[in-house]
Amino acid sequence: VGQMAARLREAHPGLDVVRAFGLRQNTPNPFNPVTTIEFAVEQPGAVQLRIYDARGQVVRTLVDRDYAAGTVVPSGVYFYKLFAGSDTATRKMLLLK
Repeated sequence: VGQMAARLREAHPGLDVVRAFGLRQNTPNPFNPVTTIEFAVEQPGAVQLRIYDARGQVVRTLVDRDYAAGTVVPSGVYFYKLFAGSDTATRKMLLLK
């Protein structure tokens, strides 16, 4: 972690700053029906996260968009939203570090 990340941590103790490429093991594993997959990217740009079956076939694309480098997410309240046709649902989540 570079000097900028160290300064960010000093100024904002709740920040998690990562400046390296990485893919963590999903948790829990095994899972049913929900799991979490964490990752970080070193350079900004296009990111894709895909799920494959044992034959190598793509089952689902979970992420397909541009991301900033690293991960900087402080503890706090966040919202997530599902869009499906004209239906929407919103839920609140709390991140504690």
